[in-house]
Order: sequence, then C-alpha cells, then structure tokens
Amino acid sequence: MANSGNLDAAIEQLLNVEKQMRLAGEVAGTRKAVTDILQLCFDARAWKTLNDQIVVLSKRRGQLKQAVTAMVQQAMQYIDETPDVETRIELIKTLNSVSAGKIYVEIERARLIKKLAKIKEEQGHIAEAADLMQEVAVETFGAMAKTEKIAFILEQVRLCLDRQDYVRAQILSRKISPRVFDADASKEKKKPKEGDNVVEEPPADIPSLLELKQIYYELMIRYYSYNNDYLEICRCYKAIYEIPSVKENPTKWIPILRKICWYLVLSPHDPMQSSLLNSTLEDKNLSEIPNFKLLLKQLVTMEVIQWTTLWDTYKNEFENEKATGKSLGEKAAEDLKQRIIEHNILVVSKYYARITLKRLAELLCLTVQEAEKHLSDMVVSKALVAKIDRPLGIVCFQVAKDSNDILNSWATNLEKLLDLVEKSCHQIHKETMVHKAALKV
Repeated sequence: MANSGNLDAAIEQLLNVEKQMRLAGEVAGTRKAVTDILQLCFDARAWKTLNDQIVVLSKRRGQLKQAVTAMVQQAMQYIDETPDVETRIELIKTLNSVSAGKIYVEIERARLIKKLAKIKEEQGHIAEAADLMQEVAVETFGAMAKTEKIAFILEQVRLCLDRQDYVRAQILSRKISPRVFDADASKEKKKPKEGDNVVEEPPADIPSLLELKQIYYELMIRYYSYNNDYLEICRCYKAIYEIPSVKENPTKWIPILRKICWYLVLSPHDPMQSSLLNSTLEDKNLSEIPNFKLLLKQLVTMEVIQWTTLWDTYKNEFENEKATGKSLGEKAAEDLKQRIIEHNILVVSKYYARITLKRLAELLCLTVQEAEKHLSDMVVSKALVAKIDRPLGIVCFQVAKDSNDILNSWATNLEKLLDLVEKSCHQIHKETMVHKAALKV
C-alpha cells in the first residue's frame, strides 16, 4: 500500500477494514485500523487529511470507545511534530472537538487544552488562555493522578493572577486543600483495590507533590500581596520554609526566614500574629540572622520602641529586601511605622490607667493630633479599649465592664465576705471554749 504512493487509496482500503472490524465488534482490529490510518497520514505529512480522518472516524456509526481513545492518544503524539504553530493549533482544536463531552477521553482533553492555552499565552493572549483553562474542571476526573490535577488547577490560578482576575484566582485556589501536600505518598500507593478506578500515571513533566506545594504557596503570596494581607503572606512563607528541600539548604531558608520576620513585623497585632511571633523566636535558625532576632524581641518586649532609632538600624535591610525580593509593596514602609506606633500604644496601655494626650504623643514621638488619630483607629478596630476626654485631654485605658461581669464580681466578693465571717465566728467560738475550760480548772 505504501509503495503505491496513493494515500487516498491506502486510506480507503483501511477504512473498509475498519468498517468490517467495527461492525463485527472487534476492539483490537478496529483500534489497529484507525491508528494505521492516522500513521499513514502522519508519514505522508498530510496534516489536513489527518484532521479530516480524525473527525470522520470519530463520527462513524457505532464507533467503539476504545478506538476513539486510541485515535486521540495516537494523534496527541503528533502535536510536537507539526511544522508550524497554525498546524499545531488546528490539530489540537480537531482533537478537542472530537474528545468534547466524552468521559473516556476527558484526561486527554484536559491535556490538549493545557497545550493550547500554553500556545495562546506564548502569543500574548493571556485572557484567552485563562478562559480556555477555566472550561475544564479537573477535580471531577477520577482517573487523573493527584499531582496532575493539582498542577492543572495551579496553572488556572497562575493565569488568573496574570490577567489580574483576583476573585476567580481565589475561587480556583480553594479547590486545593493545603492538607493534600502533607499526605504520605508511600501509604497512598497501597490503597487501590479490585474494582477501584485505575489512576493514570502523571506525565513526566508534572512536578512532585513538594514542588507543587512550593508553587501553590508562591501563587498564594502573589494573591495576598494584592490585598497587602501581611499575616497570610507570612503564613505562606512559613509553609515554604517547612519544605525539607528548603530547610536543608541555608542559601534557600535564610532569605525566606528574613521575609517571615518582615511580614511578622508588618502584620497587625492579634492572637495569630503573637503565636507566630513566639514560635519564630524559638526557631534555632534565627540565630543565623541576629539583627532580625533582635527586631522580633523588641516586638515581644513590653517596652516603647523609638521609631527613628529602629528605622536607622533597619532601613538598609528594608530597602534591600524591597529591591531584591520585590515582595514588599509601596505601602510597606508606612505600614511598618504604623505597626510600631500600635505596639507603643499597647505598651502604654499596659502601664497606664490614665494618661494625658500630650504625654502619650511625647512617648510615641508624634503630634497630639497624630497620636489621637492612631489611638482612635485602634479603638475602632477593637485592638484596644480606651476613652478620650478631649476637653481635659486625658486618655483612660480602663476596660468598661459588662453588667454580667459586675454582678459576678459582687457575688464573688459576697462569698469571700461570708467565708471571713464564718471563720471569725469559728475562731470566737474556739476562744470561748478554751476560756471556759480554763475557768473550770
């Protein structure tokens, strides 16, 4: 057949063979016939004929699922052999239309769309690439390997971030639970039982689970950086820091630990931030960067921090981090000053029940108006309880008690009083008995 040089005649002959095998229900024969037709077209480099034959074979009456699957898998191997981008896109679109709506080739379709999206992205059509990727919900594919699913969803998130669609990026990122990265791979291999779906092996270019973990958290850092959510960024860096390949290499973990320290300092004061701050201070690796250890200790110590002194000490470090990492945003310097002021106000509230606004402003190295503004902001955000008497210029840090708390304190005081009365009566009775006994003697 090949020697005749007549491609159409050779295809016609194989189509007749395919028809006989298909009608007889011969799976192996039908599969061989369709793949031979595609191979003939590929060998002749007849790309248009190849696309036409794929469509014709898939639409033949009663076409076997196994034949369609074999045909799609065979044609996917030819994608990288195409002479130009237009031919490649045409072949991918043909295979995409053939596999659309067919569950038995859903994994192949996902891979095809990923290839097409990559081509679109290389051409600069990021929005189009993101729209293509969002059409596929890989989380519902039972036969797809877990790592391939995660890699696909992460690619969807990355494209959404590239097109600055932060809402959709967040929705897609929630399809991945961070706990999935902590699963033990050795235990999972023992799970498949008889009757279970056979999970396909992921392609060679799919990263490992720990590599995917790092990619996931790096993408989440990009998302949280948009909102300047410093605490969440810090938690993401903390997760990357815990990856064994990072923790074993000082050249990798030292820059990440620096970022953890900066974002801890930039995070607003709350229980989660305090917990992370203390756990980071207990880390032995922090002794490798002593100036950052000192910075964190200043935040833990209940003493007023002089902003000018701190900024002079850490300004170069801050600017270097901003220039090299490009992770600290434009507002970071302002937010750093804000956090130091908030820390100082909390320190003052611990030591004073009442203080004049003028004295508070002196301690904070601010004007009276600025001190009042920062104090008011903290009261509004419920980080602090305080009342300002503006005519007298006095700040009162005493916590207003709830009516239930007042009643409970009264009840406790009454209980203590009754205990004291009872003890006194017991002592008087004892003394009387001793006195009576002495008189009798």
